[in-house]
Amino acid sequence: MKRYIFNKVINRMVFLGALLGAGLGLNSCLDENPKDQLDQSQIYDSASNIYINAVSSLYNYIGGSVESEGLQGTCRGVYDYNTLTTDEAIIPIRGGDWYDGGLWNAMYQHKWTADDEPLYDTWRYLYKVIVLANKSINVIHEKAGLLTEAQKASYLAEVRAVRAMFYYYAMDMFGRIPIVVSDYEQGGKAQAERSEVFRFIVNELQEALPNLAIAESNMKGDNYGRVTRYVADFLLAKLALNAEIYTYDDWTQGYEHRPKGKDIFFTITTRKGKVQKNAWETCEYYCDDLAKTYQLEPDYTTNFTTNNEVSRENIFTIPMEPNVYAAQFHYLFRSFHYAHGSALGWGTENGTCATISTMRANHYGEEDEDKRCHMNFKVGKVTVNGKKVLLENGEQLEYQPFEVKQNLTNSPYVKTAGARMGKYTVDQTSYMDGRLQGNDIVLFRYADVLLMMAEAKVRNGEDGSEEMNAVRSRVGMSAREATLDNILEERLLELVWEGWRRQDLIRFGKFTGAYDLREPLENEASGYTTVFPIPQRCRDLNKDLVQNKGY
Repeated sequence: MKRYIFNKVINRMVFLGALLGAGLGLNSCLDENPKDQLDQSQIYDSASNIYINAVSSLYNYIGGSVESEGLQGTCRGVYDYNTLTTDEAIIPIRGGDWYDGGLWNAMYQHKWTADDEPLYDTWRYLYKVIVLANKSINVIHEKAGLLTEAQKASYLAEVRAVRAMFYYYAMDMFGRIPIVVSDYEQGGKAQAERSEVFRFIVNELQEALPNLAIAESNMKGDNYGRVTRYVADFLLAKLALNAEIYTYDDWTQGYEHRPKGKDIFFTITTRKGKVQKNAWETCEYYCDDLAKTYQLEPDYTTNFTTNNEVSRENIFTIPMEPNVYAAQFHYLFRSFHYAHGSALGWGTENGTCATISTMRANHYGEEDEDKRCHMNFKVGKVTVNGKKVLLENGEQLEYQPFEVKQNLTNSPYVKTAGARMGKYTVDQTSYMDGRLQGNDIVLFRYADVLLMMAEAKVRNGEDGSEEMNAVRSRVGMSAREATLDNILEERLLELVWEGWRRQDLIRFGKFTGAYDLREPLENEASGYTTVFPIPQRCRDLNKDLVQNKGY
């Protein structure tokens, strides 16, 4: 396996027109011979060191160990804003727990503001990696004399693809954002229209594709955890699937006025040359490419076990080995009741749970209950290692899926309401109260590819039943007609807890509506909450930033 040695590199970097002050440290517990004290001439003195310190160092930021950092794993960041703002999951107020100044209630009710610290921290995290990638690109150009042409092309492609991925998340969350392509840029940097950012990301990924490794990223080896060609394929499929949203520059005019996918065209380089395809055809094209390499695992749970790097379905993951990587995994830790955690040897937080509508979508407790329900959720009475988990009163812990309220303070189920996260196999050898699990965190998965393909086909006037029902039959569920409504529900059943629900609801025009325990805000039908506000602290630092409409 290629060793990712992330050294401390102290740099002065511009953050959207404002100097970050102290340098950003890049470190890793993998480094047996730390080079913290070396100057740049030593850090970048060979092709291998350029790769280690200018390319692989970026992967230190895919996961995270502090709040609001990491694409998944930690709290108050990208994952929470894409999950706890939807009909999928909620953190209710549980007596004296989980009020946190109204943070979680505001997420669920879409009452966030430009002054919210976690939003600022999330923006800062995404742009930190973008700026680091810009520096890496400059280093590769400056040290090109130490590289072969093939090495230079490969290194640049990988960094540009990583940068494009972080731009993708930033654009998805904040809409109009600045395009910063050099760490030498000074002064304020105004936002680009969302459609411009979208085209920039697509172009970056398409140009990077020919020089990315043709390898499976989720499997141990030289490409473990890297952005390979297949990861870029997946991102391009996602971009195409959401093209109607991402090319809609005034999203406050309502869902019905957005551009149409059949009228949005991509230029794709094929073996026969360059061709034009609409958004749905483009999504199908990149999904088809992934279908040549990936397949559904016969056992759904294989994708989430403690050794899930063997999965032939997972496309991109955050490597999680407690003795090697620093990234953390908060979801189980944060979801389980205190007694449940204690039985596992952890100190859990008893917060996150599924919404009532999610459990109804699973037909929990009914004859036609979805086969994935008990794979994805901890429900009912709880045992650990065959032993009952007991509460302080001596009664067995029992999760109550249909007793969820936004404020459970006066409920007899204040601590036990809600089905809990059960998607990942519990690693009882984990460290830090369960936050250092052995399970790699799944970011991109082939089941999602099949559901994207099904949706793209239906939106393009074709039949997507084969793809959707392949996902259903894998878990023993009967076939259904591939309508848009059925596909949206299937995405919830299959991809719950994987961080896609906000994006899905926006694409289907349902994010701003009423669901479960949430009523729409005044003027929310305009669509203004489909992006988050530009953090006020960013606007204080960069006077050229303009607030998104509605905030």
